Amino acid sequence: MARISTHILDIANGRPAAGVKVELCFGGERIATAITNADGRTDAMLAGDEISPGRYELVFHVREYFKTPGVPFLDDIVIRFGVNDPRGHYHVPLLVAPHGYSTYRGS
Repeated sequence: MARISTHILDIANGRPAAGVKVELCFGGERIATAITNADGRTDAMLAGDEISPGRYELVFHVREYFKTPGVPFLDDIVIRFGVNDPRGHYHVPLLVAPHGYSTYRGS
């Protein structure tokens, strides 16, 4: 089964990042929105069954999560990635802190 999924780990505080709004976009259009649960994951896949090949974007709204006063260093984190297998599994984790982040293709 094809799917796009994510989870967020708050590496500054050593815990999953709960309550973060995540949006999935394809072709400039938002196709899914979710809020991370207590495990830093979305309760449902952001996309499933069969997904169209092409360029996708995950938008992580971390400003609200870190509740940074004033002008935050990180606001929305946008990760663009390509899908070439319409039946593949694309898991895109986010490791985040108030001043930096990292990502990779997970399993």
